[in-house]
Amino acid sequence: MREFRYERAPDRATAVALAGQSAAKLLGGGTNLVDLMKIGVERPELLVDTTALGLGAMETLADGTLRVGASVRNADLAQDQRVRDAAPVLSQALLSGASGQLRNMATVGGNLLQRTRCPFFQDVTKPCNKRSPGSGCPARASAVRDLAILGASEQCVATHPSDMAVALAALDASVTIDDSTGTRSLPLAALYRLPGDRPELDTNLPHGALVVGVDVPALPAGARSGYRKVRDRASFGFALASVAVVLLLDGRDVADVRIALGGVAHMPWRARKAEALLVGHTVTPARVAGAIAVELDGAQPLRGNAFKVALVERLVTSTVCALADVDPDGGSA
Repeated sequence: MREFRYERAPDRATAVALAGQSAAKLLGGGTNLVDLMKIGVERPELLVDTTALGLGAMETLADGTLRVGASVRNADLAQDQRVRDAAPVLSQALLSGASGQLRNMATVGGNLLQRTRCPFFQDVTKPCNKRSPGSGCPARASAVRDLAILGASEQCVATHPSDMAVALAALDASVTIDDSTGTRSLPLAALYRLPGDRPELDTNLPHGALVVGVDVPALPAGARSGYRKVRDRASFGFALASVAVVLLLDGRDVADVRIALGGVAHMPWRARKAEALLVGHTVTPARVAGAIAVELDGAQPLRGNAFKVALVERLVTSTVCALADVDPDGGSA
């Protein structure tokens, strides 16, 4: 590992000032950053430790919003009774990510900003436009199973690895950040970006911005939620595909539905076309499958991941039907 400097920031303003220096990185749980430093993907000259900033608390606001500090550990958030009762989709997503040991160290802020697990990004002997802009993207011609089928570009086909972020996308969460302009909040959907011609950028945050926490709005009374994930190893693995669903029924009809997909794009993918086709209609397997098929109409699978189109369709159909107490193998639209 290369030499680097280490500073433990005593307050948020100092953290932002230090992180704004060139070649500086913020350090929370370190479960992703330190691994990438060991293999030479990340090469910071300064690590800014954020663990003394007092961002490890959770509180419920007057309107029911759950405010989660950026330093809250993934394991603690997953086991919090407020989360388990009000938003099981978030608890389920967290518990499906990584191993128990990693969840005990990983933080909310770090989870949101973790980097892709594309094997070409993590292999410094290979070209990668995300790691080294302009060097190329051999992943596009590979048979790697994990790559994107939605929203990719000629420059990058990597996927975002966070399970938690997929659940937060379905929960319409927002992120609070500090940067050189002050403190502000932005929707989770505005945090992430598609690769386009700047794949080296994972988010829309300015360099040095500090994630302070996440606000999770209360769900409507009667809303149901759930998270499902398909991976190669049940004990530990990133999503080949995942889905987070929040469903509100009016009788047997869909009053509101939110569907977010993981493992298919450079960011959590909100399936808004499918959502619009389901609202106002009774849930049946055929109707859900038809709606998600429209969402996936623009999918561009590669040689190794064409199976994801059918996988996502079945995953979404079974999850929505389960939440609606509908047999996923029966019924018709």
